[in-house]
Parts: sequence; structure tokens; C-alpha cells
Amino acid sequence: MQRSILRRAGALLASLALVGGLAACAESQREFDAGGEGTEGGTFVFAASSDPVMLDPAMASDGETFRVARQIFEGLVSTVPGTTELAPLLATEWSSSDDGLSHSFTLREGVTFHDGTPFDADAVCANFERWYNWTGINQSDNITYYYGKLFRGYKGDETALYESCSAESPTQVTINLTSPFAAFVQAMTLPAFSMQSPTALEQHNADDTAGTEDDPRFSEYATAHPTGTGPFRFGSWERDQQVTLERYDEYWGEKAIISQAIIRTISDPTARTQELQQGSIDGYDLVAPADLQPLQDAGFQIQNRPAFNILYLALNQNTPEMKDVRVRRAIAHAIDKDALISQTLPEGTLPATQFMPEMVNGYAEDVTTYDYDPDRARALLAEAGQEDLTIRLAYPTGVSRPYMPTPEDTFVAIQSQLEAVGITIEPVAAQWSPDYLDMVQGEAGQGARDAHFLGWTGDYNDPDNFVGTFFGQQGYEFGFDNPELFDALREARGLPTAEEQIPAYQEINRTIAEFVPGVPLAHPAPSLAFSENVQGYVASPVQDEVWNTVSITE
Repeated sequence: MQRSILRRAGALLASLALVGGLAACAESQREFDAGGEGTEGGTFVFAASSDPVMLDPAMASDGETFRVARQIFEGLVSTVPGTTELAPLLATEWSSSDDGLSHSFTLREGVTFHDGTPFDADAVCANFERWYNWTGINQSDNITYYYGKLFRGYKGDETALYESCSAESPTQVTINLTSPFAAFVQAMTLPAFSMQSPTALEQHNADDTAGTEDDPRFSEYATAHPTGTGPFRFGSWERDQQVTLERYDEYWGEKAIISQAIIRTISDPTARTQELQQGSIDGYDLVAPADLQPLQDAGFQIQNRPAFNILYLALNQNTPEMKDVRVRRAIAHAIDKDALISQTLPEGTLPATQFMPEMVNGYAEDVTTYDYDPDRARALLAEAGQEDLTIRLAYPTGVSRPYMPTPEDTFVAIQSQLEAVGITIEPVAAQWSPDYLDMVQGEAGQGARDAHFLGWTGDYNDPDNFVGTFFGQQGYEFGFDNPELFDALREARGLPTAEEQIPAYQEINRTIAEFVPGVPLAHPAPSLAFSENVQGYVASPVQDEVWNTVSITE
């Protein structure tokens, strides 16, 4: 059963997340006193690796925008802290019809948005109708990525998954779909589907491109008036400097202990470490592996976020050499994943055998694996007539990602392993955004590289969120056309229950392993660092980290 599977995964992740003083029970962190430990008030300063794109989560797909959004906004459902298990949030209960076409929610009473607008069933329907009725540029993948991908279309599209929203009463709402989507409720944990004040959206022209360089992401609403129901409300935003959030004292749930949260933008990982050491910040994400032990030795707290991600080497079948599966298998056999992990990735990282972590429903224990075997790699290259193979290997610069904290080190490690079996490597380096992403995912870059590094952090416990994202349709990143695989993924996604999906996705993972579109490398455990006076921060595998439980001691 899905529920028992999720509980087992949640128990494992919770045990990983609860590390040292930081991981004290969230409930106990709310019980502060005036004696110093967990004193109410104060400011929590957290360093992010980049600025948010903007602050309307419905138009976001990046982690730094979502980090801020999770403090301001809330969705119908959430996750148990430290796990991927579903938990009530703005909805207290939910149920799904047997055919998977209707999902009903009982809403929490007495909740208001930060502008005083009541949260009720009409507000839920207003948000769903907003997404469904987007037109023109608002339908672009780079603007409304998650709605477009998960709901597969907008008003007027035959493929659109959303059909209607029915407000039976102020506290009862039903979402009706045109076809089953077994992970619909799990998807509602995404910040992209947070509830936003209908009043504020209209008042501040959230969907109006006028005066915003034809980009609604930079509307007055998205840059200065984001309005949710969360424990913090928007204070101010100094572009490329910091976002300031204020405690929302009318919050319906456990009110924040701190009175203010500041998210500073510090792109350089060395600078983030130095700021923590100097006391200018209280914590930061994406700690470089080389900094972990020195920080621990100096008394700082380290938390490893449970690994719910995948780092992979993509093999671009738009280039002739990569069309041969023998070459792709040779590259897989040439890679020593254990050495890669020990040399470049954080402690707690696990080697990968497939393109999803083990706790995701549909993981298959019996996929074909390509153990480190340089002799077998050389033999396969010879069999393919590629003894003198040259690969243009691309990697990003100037960035740290949860699945790849030090891209240059990852590149160097894999470069040496591939060269050891006779493959010549031509480095292709590019700045992360937009150059690298455009090169590895866009049409213009399909002939610029033979292989590249990329990864993914899961949004929720759903196999389609991993393998469906990568291989659900023909695309530029991997460059292959495999109708059988595409059909299998589409059919699996449309099954009405997780129980029916599990064997389907297990077979899909076996197929992917035989096909070798790329090499799944590792499931890194991203690390966070905090000063010794921070309490109550519980790391989440899906980065669902809300700071109302955080406190700062004297």
C-alpha cells in the first residue's frame, strides 16, 4: 500500500534528518522560555547561493525562489518535517475518487491571508482558475513550468488535465480532472501550487505583463506584494542583496519564534563559509565537502539533508558516437562511482543505479548495473570501433547545486576515469545560468557537447517526478527518440493509484538501465551549516523547510 511505503521512507528520512542539537523535535522548539534557550524574538540570517527569480511561486521553478516562498505561502498539503510523507496544512483532510478523477479537501477554518482576505474554498478555486486560464507568454515553460508540466495544458487544450473546481461550502472544495493523476495530492506540496490571496493578485496585477518587459514574473505583485498565509509575511527585497521577512503575528498555526528572517544572497561558497565563521550569518546551504570537517572542528553544526536527488552524466544521442549503446555502456563501466563520491561529494552520499533514489515508489532492485570495469569498457569501445573516442564533456561553473556542490571537482574526477580507458576529453565549461542550461537543455546547444553533468532534486515522492521529467518525451538534453519508453511512461503516469504504478515504473527503470541514456552517478547528501546558537532547523529531503520552529539562543 502507498501509505505504508511512504511511512517506511519517512521513518528512514526522519532518522537521518535529526542530527545533534539542530534536530530537536519541532514541537519542543516551540516551547521557548525567557532564560536564553530558544528565546523568543531575534533575527535569523540565512545565506542563499543566488537571488530569487521573483516571489510569485506559481511562476517559479528554482530552489531559491521556493526557499523564500515556503516562509510566506502555504499549500493545501505539506510534508512531515524531515520526510516525504504527506501532512495536513491548509487542508485538514482529503480523499480521492476510485477513478482518480476527483480530489476533495476539507479546509482549515479561521485562516486569513496576510492582507486579511479569508482563505476558503472560493480562494482555492480562484487559484486553480488563475493557473488554468493563463494565456500567451504566461504559458511558457520558463514562466509557469510546473503547472504546464503537471497539468499538461491550459483552457482550450485537449490535453489539459484540470477540468473544474467546485466550492461546496467555505470549507469543502473538490478538484476535478479529465484523466487520472495518482500523484495529484503529492504534487500539491509544491510551492508552485501554494494558495495566494485572490485580492492581492488582482490588486497588484499579478498576471499583467504591461510595464514588466512582457514578463509577468516581474509584475508589481511578484516583486513587492507576495501575499500568502504562512508564518512570515513579506518585508522588503533588495535585489541581489537580501530578502527580509517579518513574523506574521496573526498566523493560524504555531507562530514563529524569531521576529525576523533575512535571506542574504552570497553566490560564492567560500564567502558563505567565511561569513558564517565571522558571525555575519547564522547558517547556509550547499556546504562544500572540503569545508565540512573544518567547520565541525570549529564548533559549527552540520546537517546533511536526506538525499532525495540524482546526479547523472547525460549522454547526448544527437551526436553520432553516442547513438551506439556499446559506447554508452563502455562509459558506464569506466566510471568508479565510489571514487567519485569519496573525492568530490559529501559524506552520506550513496552510489546510484537508476535515475531515482531508493525511497521513491517504483524503484527496482534488479536493474542492470554497470560495475566499474575498465577492461570491459575498453573491450566495448573496441567492439564499437571507437578506440580513439573523443568526448566533449560539459560542466557548469560559478554554481553549487544540491546534487553537485563542486562541479569542477566532479568534472576532474570523471575526466581522469574516462581518460584511463583511452577516451580523450575536451572540456566544455559554461556559466550555470543561462549559458550552461541553455546549452544542455536547449535546441541551440544540442551539437555543442557529447556528454554533460546535471541532476535533479525530487519535488515529492512520485516516480514520474524523476524518470518522467527526464525521459517522458523526446528532448534536446538526451537527444533520443524512443516511442516505446515514452508510451510506457505516459501509461504509467495515467494509472489511478500508486499501487498500480509501482510495478509499471519498476519495469520502466529496468528498460532505462538497458537503454543507458546516461549514467546515474550518485545521490548526494547536501549539507547545511549553522552557528551553535541555532536551534529547531529540521532539514527536509524536498527542501520543505519552514522556519517558524527556528530559534536563536543568546
